[in-house]
Amino acid sequence: MSNYIVGDIQGCFDELQLLLETINFNKHQDTLWVAGDLVARGPKSLETLRFIRNLGDAAKVVLGNHDLHLLAVSLGLFPAKPKDKTQAILDAEDRELLLEWLRQQPLLQEHTEFVMCHAGISPQWNLERARIENREIVSLLKSDKWQWLIENMYSNTPDLWHQDLHDIERYRYAINSLTRMRFCFEDGRLDMACKLPPNEITDEPLVPWFDLPQRIKLDKTVVFGHWAALEGYNGKDVIGLDTGCVWGGELTILRWEDKQLFTQKAL
Repeated sequence: MSNYIVGDIQGCFDELQLLLETINFNKHQDTLWVAGDLVARGPKSLETLRFIRNLGDAAKVVLGNHDLHLLAVSLGLFPAKPKDKTQAILDAEDRELLLEWLRQQPLLQEHTEFVMCHAGISPQWNLERARIENREIVSLLKSDKWQWLIENMYSNTPDLWHQDLHDIERYRYAINSLTRMRFCFEDGRLDMACKLPPNEITDEPLVPWFDLPQRIKLDKTVVFGHWAALEGYNGKDVIGLDTGCVWGGELTILRWEDKQLFTQKAL
């Protein structure tokens, strides 16, 4: 029985299947942890959604920013952009089944030794705070207020956590930190604009969220995706698994038990 964690799939279904063959994945024994962004940009988002959903309890999924955006598109808030390649999902006979399943997924998943999210955990949060905020978002997504949440999540503010945040400001900060965050300013404020690799930052006081000196340390390793420009990252207590398959890089799976990495080049 092994726990396998995969970075951003983004519709790269064929590469995922090759990787699962390489590791001899057995859904009756193993667990596949999916670090968000199941859909968008790659050619087979519909097949990816169907496959992961059909894994049932053998899959542990968190939502990424592209997954949340698909929900917004499904509500008619935005048009489906051709570059996102999600129109097949919106046209599918099982569209409602797939979208209903998608919005039941959390923004945070926990193993006894690691915690998985799409982008990261706010450097101002301890693990208990992350759990609380995840539970709140999950509760809203599963309620009749889910459309209201999706409609109002699009903003880069507030960019700093404090206990007085409430309602949509609190939810927005949680969604942004768990699904969109890359850099922080030196005072801990989130930067939502820069997507560069850290070594290319020369004229701005930006720090990767996991390197912020005042970041609250957790008692578990944080495993995340989202940041393809890192080309994978293995730190003391954080592991990044987005290696940009959809951009011509690789799809990466980590076997947690022995920390072995398995990769499949983009087809």
